[in-house]
Amino acid sequence: MKVFKFGGASINSIDRIGNVAKIIQSYKGEKLLVIISAMGKITNALEKVADAFYSGDKTTALLLFNQVKEEHILVSEKLTKQPAQGLMDIFTEVEWLLHDKPVRDFDYYYDQIVCCGELLSTAIVSNFLNSVDIKNQWVDVRDIIRTDDNFRDANIDWDFTLQKVQEVILPFFETTGIVITQGFIGATDENESTTLGREGSDFSAAVFANMLDAESQTIWKDVEGVMNADPNQFPDAQFISRLSYAEVIEMAYFGAQVIHPKTIKPLQNKGIPLHVRCFLNPASPGTIISNDPVHQLPPIIVLKNNQVLMQLSSLDFSFVEDVLAVKLHELFLVNKIRLNLSQNGAISLLCCLDDNPAKIEKLALAASEFFDVQVEKNCQLLTIRHYNEEIIKTLTGGRVQLLSQKTIATIQVLMKDA
Repeated sequence: MKVFKFGGASINSIDRIGNVAKIIQSYKGEKLLVIISAMGKITNALEKVADAFYSGDKTTALLLFNQVKEEHILVSEKLTKQPAQGLMDIFTEVEWLLHDKPVRDFDYYYDQIVCCGELLSTAIVSNFLNSVDIKNQWVDVRDIIRTDDNFRDANIDWDFTLQKVQEVILPFFETTGIVITQGFIGATDENESTTLGREGSDFSAAVFANMLDAESQTIWKDVEGVMNADPNQFPDAQFISRLSYAEVIEMAYFGAQVIHPKTIKPLQNKGIPLHVRCFLNPASPGTIISNDPVHQLPPIIVLKNNQVLMQLSSLDFSFVEDVLAVKLHELFLVNKIRLNLSQNGAISLLCCLDDNPAKIEKLALAASEFFDVQVEKNCQLLTIRHYNEEIIKTLTGGRVQLLSQKTIATIQVLMKDA
């Protein structure tokens, strides 16, 4: 048993959908659970539908959704000469909602609308695979993954979901070797759609891998595997063939767009290796992430732009530590702000934050009741794991260093142009 996850880029054209079929066909005779994301930029398009609907512009919401609808019908007809089975039911589910008026929180409507992207893409791919004699069973994951009603970041009911996996998913493998389903979404006990938050599709795949005691999980991407830096920022980024779970969690914590830590935990709990492979070059082995320790890694670089340095200084020269545990913790918690880097002195605290203008302004205003607040924008946060002095000098040379911290394994530098 293997679990595959294909992202939106892997099915954003007719040719690429055909390529996915070839990859799946190459595993003929094996049991596969395949999770497929929404096509291309469909999630972004559906987010615009949700925004228009919630703002009260029903006409625009319906118009935008009709564009999504027509795009999927066109793709389906190009693949199999007719709309895939189940498409119309998914369209109708959203259209009924869009004819109503919003009376609940935005996050609720976001989940009801955005979830259809995965349902549509999987219905189309499943139908196409069956048409080319790659027999598979399509499953609405909302019938399997039970969550609470924390919309847009729902928590999974593991006991109920495991029971459904055993009752529904496992029997399908007795009649067909391939099950196609969705990532990113689930449903409450009242059958309201939910989404699982950032990197939800990768996490869904890990949940299934855990519950099915899978041999492995593979995430198919448009890159060779995991790199030591973002190749869009660093053209000479190096491919890494093997990583440990712990290293990937550290990378993600510091902001690397690699694998979210919540994806790793279900795999680590059962020692299931995670493969990151390229759907454009399936013959390449990609990166293997497992419990095995990996030594002599190259420097791993994470560069975060749009950072803010906020300095909070005591108004009456009282020690920051006297109010840090209460006032500052409360301010960051209430405003849902994560510290990317912080350092405190006797009467001041320096902290690095993502530059979300609305949140930064709200935090600065609230903090000004207790502190003198100074804000410096247009900063970059550089993190290097397994650093050496040469690479530190190369990446920070000519820049003004505002804040830095160093451990044996990691250095972080907040900097800006001179």
